[in-house]
Amino acid sequence: MDKAFRAKRTRAKIHGTSDRPRLTVHFSNLHVTAQIIDDDKKATLAYATTVGTKITGNKTEKAAQIGAEIAKKAKTAKISKVVFDRGSKLYAGRMNALAEAARKEGLEF
Repeated sequence: MDKAFRAKRTRAKIHGTSDRPRLTVHFSNLHVTAQIIDDDKKATLAYATTVGTKITGNKTEKAAQIGAEIAKKAKTAKISKVVFDRGSKLYAGRMNALAEAARKEGLEF
């Protein structure tokens, strides 16, 4: 299955509002990025990445650390509930580690 098709299918069902913004995740070859987006206002509300930080470990460990960090930033922005946007990735491995770390810090999906 084409990844672009899977991403479009996933995003067709997901829309971030001010009550429940969208938590989207991107994995590159070296880094992990997560951001919370309000699609109605077209604004990024919180952002966490491993680029330019001293977060170490394999990508699964980095994903877990970014999940905890984005949840903390969401708390400071007074966001408690989000819609999880996995994009073209399957909900397993790194994606699961990030989601579980965010849930552990109090973010609800």
